[in-house]
Amino acid sequence: MQQELIPHLFRTEFSRIAAVLVKHIGIEHMEVAEDITSETFLSALETWTYKGIPENPAAWLYVVAKNKAKNYLTRNHLFQQKIIPVIKNTDTVVAEDDIDLSEKNITDSQLQMIFSICHPSIPTESQIGLALRILCGFGIDEIANAFLTNKETVNKRLFRAREKLRTENIPVEFPPETELPARMDAVLLTLYLLFNEGYYSETQDVILREDLCFEAMRLVKLLIDNESTNLPAANALLALMCFHASRFGARKNDRGEIILYEDQDESLWDRELIARGVYYLHQGSTGNKISRYHLEANIAYWHTIKEDTPEKWDNILQLYNHLLMLEYSPIAALNRTFVLSKVKGKETAIAEAEKLKLQDNHYYFMLLGELYSGIDQDKAKQHFEKALHLAKNNSDKQLVEKRLSR
Repeated sequence: MQQELIPHLFRTEFSRIAAVLVKHIGIEHMEVAEDITSETFLSALETWTYKGIPENPAAWLYVVAKNKAKNYLTRNHLFQQKIIPVIKNTDTVVAEDDIDLSEKNITDSQLQMIFSICHPSIPTESQIGLALRILCGFGIDEIANAFLTNKETVNKRLFRAREKLRTENIPVEFPPETELPARMDAVLLTLYLLFNEGYYSETQDVILREDLCFEAMRLVKLLIDNESTNLPAANALLALMCFHASRFGARKNDRGEIILYEDQDESLWDRELIARGVYYLHQGSTGNKISRYHLEANIAYWHTIKEDTPEKWDNILQLYNHLLMLEYSPIAALNRTFVLSKVKGKETAIAEAEKLKLQDNHYYFMLLGELYSGIDQDKAKQHFEKALHLAKNNSDKQLVEKRLSR
């Protein structure tokens, strides 16, 4: 029971406790807040092993974290010398109720931390790393695994990001109303990329991959549940995530090999997540601004309809056309080329694909291999062989080899 409970609580409560502590003791002490939170869970492991699990485990964690934070503030030299003088009541260092662990403050602290972490002065990669650590409760090993890098690189990246927050004196608070739209753009992009780290992850750790996605979805839901950040683009982003996450059960086989969309077992798709996606897409269809998330969510929606129909692919093609005009990306252009083959045939798609010249992208050569199949088998084979050479992980290599064997 304990072996299952503590990891579960770590995932659900670490970010809540850490966010409140960072807000309380200051963003310049972010690493201390992380350490206190980690020590709290270590205390739980040690204490519960001998004394048993308390009646309310989460509440126990909050009390211990609060006491550890108060002890830190009391003995910390910096706090005594520089912060105490500006506090009106210096008789009591930290009052009993100074650290507010009410549900409202926990939620507000997490939301405010999102905006602090996604400050424009911090590189995007570091924003994602901090989000994983502070807002999602991921350990250094897990973050390194997600980024396919080592612990030393992750620690250096997090250190630089924390230093930036400290030197820029970035407060843990909501941005002013005039800055909110621009800051929301950065927040949504970070959460979008966080989801993609999981959805397109090259790690073989399926549980970690899905956890990344569901944590990103949880954070977007926090934005939607707050009146000032419940914007159409946030709803559209959550809809997009729901549609993609609905196919988790069908994207890989028991051996961890990727299953392409057309080969997926539709019965394994999560219909409840699809319905939630439709709901949030509807909620996001207000106002007069269309974001990339609206367009990508609509594309993902049409992919929840497995049946091949002219209407489906025509709609997806128009959405890709709009997306590329709004915000061009080579991957979106590549995806559009596949859709073009469904609407106007392989020859037209080949001509468009070859204009892209994505020579270092194995998906590009996989697509060309697919498009040339049945038209020029030699060229198809050459492209698949190039894709195999460029593929970075075993799943992708196995997929290309399967196509080659056909």
